[in-house]
Amino acid sequence: MEFRHLRCFLALAEELHFGRAAARLAMTQPPLSLNIQQLEASVGAPLFVRNSRGVALTPAGLAFVPRARALLDAAGAAAREAREVAQGVSGQLRVGFAGTVLYRGLPQILRGFAQHHPRLKLVLREMSSSDQLIDLQHGRLEAGFVHTTRVPPGCAQILVSRQAFVACVPAQHPLARKRRVLPAALAGEPFVAISRAVSPDYHDRLLALCADHGFEPDVRFELRHWLSVVSLVAQGLGVSLVPAALQQAGLPGAAFLPLQGETPPYETRCLWRSGDESAALAAFLDAVRGFAPASESGA
Repeated sequence: MEFRHLRCFLALAEELHFGRAAARLAMTQPPLSLNIQQLEASVGAPLFVRNSRGVALTPAGLAFVPRARALLDAAGAAAREAREVAQGVSGQLRVGFAGTVLYRGLPQILRGFAQHHPRLKLVLREMSSSDQLIDLQHGRLEAGFVHTTRVPPGCAQILVSRQAFVACVPAQHPLARKRRVLPAALAGEPFVAISRAVSPDYHDRLLALCADHGFEPDVRFELRHWLSVVSLVAQGLGVSLVPAALQQAGLPGAAFLPLQGETPPYETRCLWRSGDESAALAAFLDAVRGFAPASESGA
């Protein structure tokens, strides 16, 4: 059974006249008769009664009409969906993100993308930078927003944003009354840090920053999420160095202070596998580039 058989069957079922059905299909009557015969052989039952009075559907033919229509409709829908996915009109993308992107970039990118591509579905997964790199390499993510300066081979990138680190201290801490502090002011304080397993790059860079200012932080707690770091500081359990965007989290009990002197920036990059030709991914990356400053965009 082929789709051409179904089209011939439905045309004849609706016209009940070989001449009109053939004209509607832009063919002659002999090929139409042959297609009907082949379909009946495939089904294993006569679908039409042919006599001197014309053409009529058999009970089997009447039962077959809605099924034939459903088959052709399903095939048409499948073809449309395939075309739209290929064109980037519909489909889905799996996008990973590290939590701080919620405060710097991701909401703006999502709004712009949804406005221009309402039928493309984004499956968002909050993950550590290290887990995203693994899933990108294994094809479990199409794109990821990570915090790292070490882009692995095989990945393309857009630098989405660059922000400063700030000191985060409990609101009742003596340092909270200062306008800005040197990193060395945190020496000797219990320190709350992002886990090295989650973000090895920035964990090591922050330790190096402390070393550059003459002290080794007394790390009491290592956590998987920056928001958890700020929450613990707000409870008076330590101090930390955190990305400036976390000031927007609005957690009571924490104070944020700009740092004096040179400090490494906290960078957010959008990564994807080099050579990915997906039209949907290309559309998403256009939205990312629309947010990233021109000087920070590139792949």
